[in-house]
Amino acid sequence: MRNSLKAAAFYFILVFAAGFALAPVRILVMVPRAGERWAELMEMPLMLGAILLAARYTVRRFRLPTAGYTRLAVGLLALVFMLLAEFAVVLRIRGLDLAEYAASRDPVSGGVYLLMLGVFALMPVLAGRR
Repeated sequence: MRNSLKAAAFYFILVFAAGFALAPVRILVMVPRAGERWAELMEMPLMLGAILLAARYTVRRFRLPTAGYTRLAVGLLALVFMLLAEFAVVLRIRGLDLAEYAASRDPVSGGVYLLMLGVFALMPVLAGRR
């Protein structure tokens, strides 16, 4: 259990750091040129790559068993960390409450973001499968 908790925290940190690094480029460079929707959609493939690499590395580094339950637990716990960080940090930085944040999301890129959260949670299960 302790190894799964460490793996989930590590996986979350890797992906959150990638998103944190990409955010200034998206906000300062892409949003003024393409608009928020397209900037977010253009960032998604990069985040998918980061999720895939982070999941593969986490599975190898922590030697997670191929049994889906352990890897699924890691992904779901990392998702909980991601949502807590999103709500605690990002909302505070943007000065929004949860309702304002949900209302501010673009329906298209917001829907893709929700899908990406699901991919994030499932990727440790999928990573390493041949």
